[in-house]
Amino acid sequence: MPQPLNITRIGSRIKIDLDRVRDRIPEKLIVKLSTDPRGTVLDYKMTDGGGVGVVVKFNDGSKSWFFENEFGRG
Repeated sequence: MPQPLNITRIGSRIKIDLDRVRDRIPEKLIVKLSTDPRGTVLDYKMTDGGGVGVVVKFNDGSKSWFFENEFGRG
């Protein structure tokens, strides 16, 4: 029997783990996350490997997506 996905709910506040994303994101986003790594989950995003990531909106209104293992509850 397939196991249910344990994904973060839309509307959840999360905190991006900068150490886990530093090697794949642009410098401008690194600077922003260094100041305030918290955001709100807006939507889900299918990844190349069939996994699920999340689209996050930050306090300045910008958006970016992250894998489930790149953040914690914020």
